[in-house]
Amino acid sequence: MEFLIYLVLGCFAGTLAGLFGVGGGMIIVPVLVYSFALQGFSPEVLTHMAVGTSLATIVFTSINAIRAHHRLGAVRWPLFAWMTLGIVAGCVLGALTAAYISGPMLQKIIGVFAIAVAVQMAFKLQPKAALAEPGKPALSLAGVVIGWASAIFGIGGGSLTVPFLVWRSVPMQQAVATSSACGLPIAIAGAASFVWTGWAATPLPAWSMGYIYLPALVGIAATSMLFAGFGARLAHRLSQVLLKRLFALLLLCVGINFLV
Repeated sequence: MEFLIYLVLGCFAGTLAGLFGVGGGMIIVPVLVYSFALQGFSPEVLTHMAVGTSLATIVFTSINAIRAHHRLGAVRWPLFAWMTLGIVAGCVLGALTAAYISGPMLQKIIGVFAIAVAVQMAFKLQPKAALAEPGKPALSLAGVVIGWASAIFGIGGGSLTVPFLVWRSVPMQQAVATSSACGLPIAIAGAASFVWTGWAATPLPAWSMGYIYLPALVGIAATSMLFAGFGARLAHRLSQVLLKRLFALLLLCVGINFLV
């Protein structure tokens, strides 16, 4: 029964991720927090496990996104390569940072981030091109910051990478595609770091590998990859403005719930 629940969660997360054009982490983390709480997981580890498990699922969902963008020739691989150098280091730092934050406090931090993303989406707050395309040092430094934040929030980094690249004069389509590609090293480095930092944590439930809960990983990954395409097709039939406002409202509710 528990595994069936995660299959359903994967369908839900994949559909919403495809529907709203955002990484599944913004959906998966809150859902897993609520699910793990209902299963009686310790409050000290359940939020960390939701973040670590979310990052692990993004490993699988990001592969499809990368293939699609690469076929369109939109990924700027040189930008990706230099950002990845910083991303790996940033993810390790982010996982170490999260390990020193209590579960309830980490939940509040994620809540604030969810509200910030909701405001950004609701009011279409997007930076305009202001500076020249970044050089190698700037890309790696940005990668550190994005990797650090992504590991704490359990996301693929799109809500941070796209605004940065657009601000540095990368065309929007290429920024989105390159951001999708960056989601893979974020997920791999972040998930591995949460396995490491959570290896000796207590009390972990059975079927855990560090801060990754394997039944949730397998169930969500199995169906979210399939339903992301369904959500993307559905998005073409509905108003994008309405969809983004609805998703912003959903994130606002999640963020407020995490804070109270």
